Amino acid sequence: MSLRTAVARLDREALRHNLARARRAAPHASVFTAIKAEGYGHGLLYCADAFADATEGFAVATAGEGVALREAGFERHRICVLNGPADDAEVRDCATHGLEPLIHQRWQGEALDRLPAGRALDVWLKIDSGMGRIGVPPREAAAWHRGLAGCSAVRGVGLMTHMASADDRADEYTHRQWTTFREAIAALEGPVSAANSACVLGWPQTHADWVRPGIMLYGCSPFLEGAEPALDLRPAMTLTTRLIAINHLERGAAVGYGRSYHCPQDMPVGVAAIGYGDGYPRHAPNGTPVLVGGRRAPLVGRVSMDKITIDLRGLPEVDVGDEVVLWGQGLPVEEIATAAGTIGYELLCAVHGRVAMCPS
Repeated sequence: MSLRTAVARLDREALRHNLARARRAAPHASVFTAIKAEGYGHGLLYCADAFADATEGFAVATAGEGVALREAGFERHRICVLNGPADDAEVRDCATHGLEPLIHQRWQGEALDRLPAGRALDVWLKIDSGMGRIGVPPREAAAWHRGLAGCSAVRGVGLMTHMASADDRADEYTHRQWTTFREAIAALEGPVSAANSACVLGWPQTHADWVRPGIMLYGCSPFLEGAEPALDLRPAMTLTTRLIAINHLERGAAVGYGRSYHCPQDMPVGVAAIGYGDGYPRHAPNGTPVLVGGRRAPLVGRVSMDKITIDLRGLPEVDVGDEVVLWGQGLPVEEIATAAGTIGYELLCAVHGRVAMCPS
């Protein structure tokens, strides 16, 4: 292996463990496992294969992701397209490949009416219960449902919403959204889905017929508090690289672009081969932890495109070529996300390009 190669080690058993955790939390619901955005950075087809024997369906963002799953041989699973179709061609793709799109725009219903005779598909009516993103107003849900149910191309209509603040277990807004949604669909028929990862673990009243776990499947907490051992989630990605240099700098020496760090004493500074060009967050500040040889060490200096610099004081045994763990086993991605002012979702999804994906 090149010493300049960043590697994301993927853990299939962790993925399956986390899905089993979701099923234990919502034992009476069917599961759409969310594998959008290349399986949250872990690989669309890799994740689909890992989950295939333990899930009823997959949730993707786009029709293209759904088509890719069908073409890869995933024929028996239901596939929900969470963005809904983007144009008439995607409506036809959904019908051809048996995908289940969200419907939330008037033209989408009209496009369903234009499908050739003999084409029929299941759809999900998206209702905006307070997210303010996509969905029809609750007061219009019944009229939309009648229109979709009366369309010859529609086989069945599901009812879906999405929670804006479920990551905060102290915020009653989730309860308000759930009440709004339930009132809107009280007289409507069809399967119901509202629960993302945070709802699966923290709001059991929202489980309904189908849950849609996402970030928890990859071992990352869906809650504001960050990683919690009690959640029993295992990281499915461990991002690593190697030390490519160790420099012995004098007191007062500047490190990195903008000279944002000055050595407080003579000290060893390690250089590791990863940066924002690989998806590591540029805004990770001084003090953000990494593991070097299994021991914690802080970043010093600004993250650059290809390199990070590390304070190696107290680690005299490390050498060029030693492994550096950026997050994963032994170092929760939530901790790095908090330090960088972002969320674990973004960090996992950003890993790309020069990072070698090494699945188990």
